[in-house]
Amino acid sequence: MVLGWRRRSTGHGATKKQPRDLDMEALIPNHFLCPISLDLMKDPVTLSSGITYDRQSIDTWLEAGNFTCPVTNQVLRNFDQIPNHSLRRMIQDWCTQNKHYGIERVPTPRIPVLPMEWGAESERNKRCILENGTASVLAAAFDSFATDCIKRNATVCEEILSALSWMLPAFDEEAHKYLGSQASLHGMVWFLKMSDDLSVKQNAILALKELLACHDRNKHVDALAEIGGVNEVLFDFIREKISPTITKASLRVVFYLISSSSSSSSSKSSEKIKSAFLEMGLVSILLEILVDSERGMCERALGVLDSLCDFQEGREKAYANALTIPVLVKKIFRVSEMATEYSISAIWKLCKCASRQEERVLVEALQVGTFQKLLLVLQVRCGDENTKEKTTELLKLLNPYRDGLECIESVDFKNIRRSF
Repeated sequence: MVLGWRRRSTGHGATKKQPRDLDMEALIPNHFLCPISLDLMKDPVTLSSGITYDRQSIDTWLEAGNFTCPVTNQVLRNFDQIPNHSLRRMIQDWCTQNKHYGIERVPTPRIPVLPMEWGAESERNKRCILENGTASVLAAAFDSFATDCIKRNATVCEEILSALSWMLPAFDEEAHKYLGSQASLHGMVWFLKMSDDLSVKQNAILALKELLACHDRNKHVDALAEIGGVNEVLFDFIREKISPTITKASLRVVFYLISSSSSSSSSKSSEKIKSAFLEMGLVSILLEILVDSERGMCERALGVLDSLCDFQEGREKAYANALTIPVLVKKIFRVSEMATEYSISAIWKLCKCASRQEERVLVEALQVGTFQKLLLVLQVRCGDENTKEKTTELLKLLNPYRDGLECIESVDFKNIRRSF
């Protein structure tokens, strides 16, 4: 069979004096033809069998439920379609060389969007996918695979977490229910501890952060606290700073864990978790982060430090570190309004709860310029009403210690000896 591209006579250009023009044709090389459609391939792709097809034709074949290579009849090991760029360029060159036969050049195909990227390609796609309950379906699938065996089903669970990562933070109540199951929590923690892939760790910690951000986080805190090694892995993520995204998410997860106290059981879990983090040296690590970090990291670190100052053991660790007050004062007005509120709140807790042996913290606060900054907070009307109340109370606490003290700039604490 001879396959060719015949040039047709059109308009007034064809005359009886040129009869051979009617028979002129460009023969298409056989390896340019799709084995399925027998047409010139526009987007050649190669399957695992080694045979090349036009993408549209092989997509139709696979979507019909076929699992074999149409030419060899072999069962395909996978359904990956590798673009054959060399063959596509050869086809384009051939089209250009034969354009006088009326052959149009095959355009360079657009890179197809993978299923996992549909939602990430546009907000419209993402909204459509979420509105149809995709997040809850994927969360339910993750729960099922994790319940069966997270280690055996690790590959598919990784793909599910990857798909869920671009749906954040639009999880619905049903998705939270499935991700909050004991099996799902164990699965996410397993990835945090065992996976060597940084992207998998990131997807797991982001899903965990989103789960604990919901209004009903207390029951999840109780379940998570019972999983061995979770405190250690979160602490390592914060200390090692292997990725800004992972560190920020870990700080937020720790914040949710230690600040959950609306029920008696959650309060006990929260106290247990706080003690574990304090014994590992979290206060020192947070202060080290605060000395030189960007805005997002500072806000999260200050939030955790403020929460740790809610109870005596946390305050004792803060009192014992020479950097605590200078760093907290420095962050007022230096980062953001949220950072200012966290800093004032932590200083207020440390000063208000200081015993007679710890009254030096008030003197230290004055020496690094706290009084002036607090006055400025009231003057510029920074923060909410709660922050203003704490600021006013702090001024009253500090005022009796002002006589005879020389106030210095809060930036001048480079030579203070660190406790770590």
